[in-house]
Amino acid sequence: MTITPQWKDELRARVTLSTVVNRTTKLTKAGREWKACCPFHNENTPSFYVNDEKQFYHCFGCGAHGDVITWMIEQRGFSFMDAIKELAEEAGMEVPAPDPQAAKKAEKRAELVDVTTAAQDWFVDNLQSADGREALDYLRGRRLSDQTLREFGFGYAPESKQALHRNLSRFDDQVLAESGMRIVTEDGKTYDRFRGRVMLPIQDQRGRVIAFGGRILGKRDGVAKYLNSPDTPLFDKGRTLYNHHRAAPASRQTGRVVVVEGYMDVVALAQAGFHDAVAPLGTALTETQLEMLWRMVEVPVLCFDGDTAGQRAAMRAISRALPMLAPMRSLNIVRLPMGLDPDDLIKARGPKAMAKLLAEPASLLDALWQAERDAQPLDSPEAKAGLKARLMAHVDTIQDSDIRALYRRDLLDRFSAFAYPPRPRMRPGQTRSPSEWKKNATVVQSLSPSARSTLQRILSGAQRKGLLHAVISGLVRHPSEIGRHSQALFQLAQFDPETAPLVESLIELTETLDSHGGNAISGEHGLPAPPDDLRYAFLREGTPPGEAREELAEAVSLLVQKPALEAALASTIARFDEDPEGSFSEQSRLRSQLLSIEERLKAFGRRKAATGSGEETSRGSKNEAA
Repeated sequence: MTITPQWKDELRARVTLSTVVNRTTKLTKAGREWKACCPFHNENTPSFYVNDEKQFYHCFGCGAHGDVITWMIEQRGFSFMDAIKELAEEAGMEVPAPDPQAAKKAEKRAELVDVTTAAQDWFVDNLQSADGREALDYLRGRRLSDQTLREFGFGYAPESKQALHRNLSRFDDQVLAESGMRIVTEDGKTYDRFRGRVMLPIQDQRGRVIAFGGRILGKRDGVAKYLNSPDTPLFDKGRTLYNHHRAAPASRQTGRVVVVEGYMDVVALAQAGFHDAVAPLGTALTETQLEMLWRMVEVPVLCFDGDTAGQRAAMRAISRALPMLAPMRSLNIVRLPMGLDPDDLIKARGPKAMAKLLAEPASLLDALWQAERDAQPLDSPEAKAGLKARLMAHVDTIQDSDIRALYRRDLLDRFSAFAYPPRPRMRPGQTRSPSEWKKNATVVQSLSPSARSTLQRILSGAQRKGLLHAVISGLVRHPSEIGRHSQALFQLAQFDPETAPLVESLIELTETLDSHGGNAISGEHGLPAPPDDLRYAFLREGTPPGEAREELAEAVSLLVQKPALEAALASTIARFDEDPEGSFSEQSRLRSQLLSIEERLKAFGRRKAATGSGEETSRGSKNEAA
C-alpha cells in the first residue's frame, strides 16, 4: 500500500479540519479562523487557532502545529494508518489497496467489527429492558451514574445460551465464533460465550468495539467473576489497553497516564474526574503495552492494590520494564492502602485522597528496593546476601549501560547503608572490651595489600602524627568532648590499631577527668604528654570553650576521615577488574570527597600557621620589652 502526497492532499481537501477538531476541543469562531484553549498544554487564554483555508492548526503558546492527519495522530492517539482509514471513511475515499492477502485480512476485520458493533448495541438495549433490571441495579449499587453507564457503554447479556444467536441471526455461527461471541464445542455445537453478565465493550485506539468483558452477577461456584473475549483477528489482549482511546487525549492535558489493574477501576477513576487511566486485560503488562504507554508519556504511573496480589503484580511489571528502560523513560509506582482498590479508596476517602497518592508516586528504583527489602526476613548474613544478589540480578537485566551503572551504584549504596549501619555511639564512661578492639583491628587485615599499603603510608606521615598528638592532648584537656567524638575515635582505632590503647584510655578518663583536670595525669594513663607547640587553640589556656570545641571537632574529623577514604579508594581500585562500572563510579565519589578533605586540611594548616606566627611575634615583643 502506497499513500502518495497527492492522495493525502485530496484527503485534506475533503475533510474540514475545524469539524474534526471540534469533536474533542470546543472551538469559537474568530474571523476566518477558529480559536480555543490549546488541547496540548494547559492555558486560560486561547492561543490555539484552526485555519480551514490553509488546512492547519497552530498554537502560539506551545508551538503545536499540524494538519488533520497530524491531529488524529498527536491528539487522538491514532497510528498513521488508522488515522488515514478513519479520515478516508469520513471523506468517502478508498484507501489505496494493499496486497491481496492484506486486503483479505482487512475485509475480515471489517466484517468482525460489524458483529461486535451489533452485539454492543444489543447488550445496551438489554440493560434497559426488564431482563436487565438486576444488572442495572447492580451498577447503580456501585454508584455509577447514568452518564458513566452511557459513556462506557455498559450492557447486559441475558442468561441464555442462544439469545445472542437469535438476535444477531443475520450473522452465521462461524462469523460469530470468529468474533469471540460464540463458543464451538468439539462436537460442533455452538453457544453464547457471555451469559448472565454485565457487559463492557473493549475498544481499539479508534474507538471501535473489538471485544468484551463481562462480570457475573452474584456468586457462582466454579464460574469466573470476570470473563474477557478470547484473542481474535480483531483483538489481541497483549496489544490492547482498555480505555486507550479516551485516555490518550486526556493524558496530553495532564501529562500523565495511570495504569490500574482492571477496567472497573478505570470506570471508577473516570467518574471521579481521572480520565487518563487505562488497564491491561487480565494479564500482566506486556512489552507492547509498555511501549504504548511510553508513546503517551515518558513516565506512566502504575497503580496497584495494596494486597499481596497487588505487590506481585507490581514486581511483574517492574521486571518486565527494567530491560526496556531508556533515558527519560521509566515508571512511577503507587501502592494503594491495604485492602483497597481505586473504587474503594474514592468511595471511602474521596477523589482528593486518590489525587494525593497519584501526586506522590514512588520511583521505579524506590519501588524495586522496597519490594525486595520487604520480600522476606533479613535476620541473618545469608538473608542479607540474598537481598543483594536479588537486587543485582534485577540490575543485570537493564540493557542501557548508563542506567544499569546508575542503578547498580544506587542500590549498592542503599544495601550498604542497610546491611552495615553505623555502630551505636558510646556513652561517656562506657568502654569496649579488649576482644572488641581486636575485632576492630581485623578490619585493616581484611583490606587488600594495596589498601593496607596506602594506610601505612598515610598513618606514618609526620603531619598526621602531629595532628594525632594534638587531638589526644586536646581531648584530655576537654574530657567532656570525648563522648561527643567517641564514634569517630572507634573508627580511628579500626584503621590504626596502634591508637586503640590511647582511645581506650580516653574513654576511661571520662569519669576521672573534669574540664580543668590538667595534663599531669596523662603519663599515668599511658597518654602522650601535651606537645610543646601550642598553636592549636584547644591546647591553649584562656581559649573560649566554644572556639576550642569547634576547632577540636574539625581536627578529629580531619584525623579520621582521610585514612578511611584513602583505604576505601584503594579497596575500590583493587576490585576494578571485577566490577569496572561500579568501581569507576565509586572512585569518582571517593576522589571528590578526598579533594574536599585535602582542601580542609590545607585551610586548617594555614590557619594554625598564621596563629602560631602571631603568637611568636607577640612573645618576641614581650621579651624585647622585658
